[in-house]
Amino acid sequence: MERKTSIDQTISSPGTVSINVQGAFIVDEHLSRPATPSDDGAQHDTDIRLPNHRAVVSHVALDIGGSLAKLVYFSHEPNSEDRGGRLNFLKFETDRIDQCLQFVKGLQDEYRTQNGSRARNMSIMATGGGAYKFYEDMKTMLGVEVLREDEMDCLIMGLDFFITEIPREVFTYSDDDPMHFQSPRANIYPYLLVNIGSGVSMIKVSGQQKFERIGGTSLGGGTLWGLLSLLTGARTFDDMLRMAEVGDNGAVDMLVGDIYGADYSRIGLKGTTIASSFGKVFKMKRQGESQAEDHGGLSRERREDDEDDTEQSIPAFKKEDISRSLLYAVSNNIGQIAYLQSEKHNLEHIYFGGSFIRGHRQTIQTLAYAINFWSKGEKKAYFLRHEGYLGSVGAFLKRQPKNWGRRNSFEEDPVVRPTILHRRE
Repeated sequence: MERKTSIDQTISSPGTVSINVQGAFIVDEHLSRPATPSDDGAQHDTDIRLPNHRAVVSHVALDIGGSLAKLVYFSHEPNSEDRGGRLNFLKFETDRIDQCLQFVKGLQDEYRTQNGSRARNMSIMATGGGAYKFYEDMKTMLGVEVLREDEMDCLIMGLDFFITEIPREVFTYSDDDPMHFQSPRANIYPYLLVNIGSGVSMIKVSGQQKFERIGGTSLGGGTLWGLLSLLTGARTFDDMLRMAEVGDNGAVDMLVGDIYGADYSRIGLKGTTIASSFGKVFKMKRQGESQAEDHGGLSRERREDDEDDTEQSIPAFKKEDISRSLLYAVSNNIGQIAYLQSEKHNLEHIYFGGSFIRGHRQTIQTLAYAINFWSKGEKKAYFLRHEGYLGSVGAFLKRQPKNWGRRNSFEEDPVVRPTILHRRE
């Protein structure tokens, strides 16, 4: 009877259900589901365990962007005496949105089986451009209420949650300490959010629900994905990142050392600093063409007859080197613009989010280096383990009471306050 009452309350007033984050922790990666795409098209990321949450949660959240659809939902622990559960994080390619919706339909069916016929009222919280583009598809296929939430609101709410509530989520990067975790804290404002998806948005956050978009750039993840698909033939973004990991950008980029023969110490530039992205390509290509033209005194007619031999004489650039060079070019550009915006608006803390990063070390290293270099160490770049899920987590939280679980920010309303459960130190 007690469980039935809880379900009734959840369905009739889903906004009254608080998520108990006491004792929350990120599940070790080797205990989580595989990160590679499964047969249903889903790519699973690390879960967050909520060992003390026991109430029914009657909604799931989707952030549908131009490239990826990110899903967050709560599930209780199966076959366990522990009555807690976990937040699950999955992503799908937006081009395969039907697979994503089919997965959500499976969650809906499972929820109905576990909780009774009234579970058909389970709702979908949706944000991102796809919340509008695929709105009718979601309503038709799922047959449930779809609540659309503002994208920027959700991004900020999701980031605030991660910063203030989840241990070992936010970290800084350095060569000596690649993942230095920051403890959850309450005093987080002001800060700059650099959200890198298909494009890039830069948002100044000065308080709860107080923010403004102060800039951005169209050169983001979509740029990298598009150009590398043309230049390398790679079919997925993860394939491109894997190629970049083993590439040598020095075979493509013109470095400071190529110009000076060493470091340019007077202005603080190492010999390995990129002076010109893809700067070697034209020069090496022209040298190869000249050598082919001069070899054996070839006439124009003979060069046309021997076109294949000439092409073989022109240096070939490895797709791995191209991938690394372009990754650095896009990341460096974002990092420098982020620094300039933080300088203009006097913001010390810079958080990088969005599915472009994906925990990729070279991307994180490049962004962190850019902020540290241009600010002379005065500003810090922060990263998250769930950086691609800020919007979907924010949409998920939209179904909660205002300020639930946030340290030092509880409402003074005596009716609301007792319902809020928060994590103890």
